[in-house]
Amino acid sequence: MNAPRLAAPVTGAVGRFLAGAGLLLRGLGLYVRSPGLMLLGIVPALISGALFLAALATLVYFVDDLAALVTPFADDWSATPRGLVRVIAGLAFLGLGGLLGVLTFTAVTLAIGDPFYEKISERVEERYGGTPGAVDVPVWKSLRRSIADSLRLVAITALVGVPLFAAGFIPVVGQTVVPVIGAAVGGWFLALELVGAPFYRRGMRLPDRRSLLRADRPTALGFGVAVFVCFLIPLGAVLLMPAAVAGATLLARRSLGQSIEER
Repeated sequence: MNAPRLAAPVTGAVGRFLAGAGLLLRGLGLYVRSPGLMLLGIVPALISGALFLAALATLVYFVDDLAALVTPFADDWSATPRGLVRVIAGLAFLGLGGLLGVLTFTAVTLAIGDPFYEKISERVEERYGGTPGAVDVPVWKSLRRSIADSLRLVAITALVGVPLFAAGFIPVVGQTVVPVIGAAVGGWFLALELVGAPFYRRGMRLPDRRSLLRADRPTALGFGVAVFVCFLIPLGAVLLMPAAVAGATLLARRSLGQSIEER
């Protein structure tokens, strides 16, 4: 299905970025005001959260060994430079793990909680006038498509993450510029991932949502980066996933030129 191309609103890139971040706040407001949405969304996020906390704890436990494994050239150095290189390597591993963890958490949680988050997204759309152009997609077909697209996004993210991981070894730049680039890349992929449900509801796939979000990239980045940063906060991903799904529904409606004012 060909996605319509819309002109991006002329409010300046910074204004659109902030407006995108504001969609997460609006999603949070919908979430807080709707206890039913909170109950729907918290269970799959808690399951994924437990799995990923265990994975993160494992990475932290073995990070020194991993840092030593990738820096064998420093074995014969004196203690101070060897320790500095391995601290940088350890930070790079943790940074890459954080990036991939945030993104794969989203994919896994959306797969586990697909029926829950689909219902949240539907309820949000009902508040704003319903779903124009909705198609009837069987649950299992929708879940299969969602998993397939999520795997594609995770694979692409991993390919992008490897160069970022390597750049993390560069002194100063690796600890300043690279995290900013990582947040931007992570935010873009999170936005693509989270708008899946409302696009599937209209019979649209990953290429369609990529095309539409690209038409107003600052807004999509503002939303995605805000979600990315919140997901880095301990338990942030578990608590805010339903709000992110609600905000992503608003982002999808905005990208499609549909109302995001409550009726």
